[in-house]
Amino acid sequence: MFTRPYYRPRRLRSSLAMRRLVRETRLAPEQLVYPVFVQEGRGVRREIPSMPGQFRWSVDTLVEELAAAREDSVQAAILFGIPEASQKDGRASQAYAPDGIVCRALEEVRKALPEMLLMADVCLCEYTDHGHCGMVSEGPGGEAVVDNDASLELLAETALAYARAGAQVVAPSDMMDGRVRCIRERLDEEGLFDVAILSYAAKYASAFYGPFRDAAESAPQFGDRRSYQMDPPNVREALREILLDVEEGADMVMVKPAMPYLDVIAAARQMVEVPLAAYQVSGEYSALCAAFANGWLDRQAAVRESLLGIRRAGADIVLTYFAREAARAIRSGEWE
Repeated sequence: MFTRPYYRPRRLRSSLAMRRLVRETRLAPEQLVYPVFVQEGRGVRREIPSMPGQFRWSVDTLVEELAAAREDSVQAAILFGIPEASQKDGRASQAYAPDGIVCRALEEVRKALPEMLLMADVCLCEYTDHGHCGMVSEGPGGEAVVDNDASLELLAETALAYARAGAQVVAPSDMMDGRVRCIRERLDEEGLFDVAILSYAAKYASAFYGPFRDAAESAPQFGDRRSYQMDPPNVREALREILLDVEEGADMVMVKPAMPYLDVIAAARQMVEVPLAAYQVSGEYSALCAAFANGWLDRQAAVRESLLGIRRAGADIVLTYFAREAARAIRSGEWE
């Protein structure tokens, strides 16, 4: 005898209004952070070949781009600086120079768009002549090694310079041990108590960073970054890194990349109560764009699903190169 189903979960999917009513995970423009690259020059709008639709901006065009992003309902951006090659040196001096590219960009955007939440990535790799995220010294066998403790003061000086220039959030991405405490103490010494720290607490040594390194001209000139970025097989180590950064004063923590590390995001969400961010990195963006260009994936549906997956895993904040188009689609109701 045929028995009709007693439980019918489809009842809660029967209409758009019903689906909206019971929806567990929501996307909002204010949850998105737009990563942007700023370089020297004027009138620069240079497309990044490995990141279709993303550009390197000069300060003047960056102001225009972020004004357009605000019109799309994007409320936050994170800045990455690209100095001239001739300005790079062993001490990353342009990272913390008051007239460096990021400091000038922060000052100009702050004046033009005072309502924009500005974050600044704190790292040395774009500014060193060797491309590593910290200072390099001679190891026991005469080989060049990244010197953790020698890097801390310069990272703190960089964060301080950005805070003075107008960043409301500084985001150390270097993965040096102890840098969050060093930055927090330096900011507090200067009375910058309200500047928040978003720590790249679990940043993996990932294959998905390739397009970013092209964009930022930050590939290491020797070796790789596996001695300080996290080993991809490890989850418990990531949770320990996150806890250490919270103890040192991080106001927010980040997992990077996002989509290959959804399990880490979910585990971190269960462990900490501070806001949790995830970075949908350049390789994730470019891989999706390649699929769109070949007609293998529907762009709007895939972007929405990928961002929902990151949010569903537990991220409160998503750094994504899709921020502008996602914010437009959310605001217009296209993603219903």
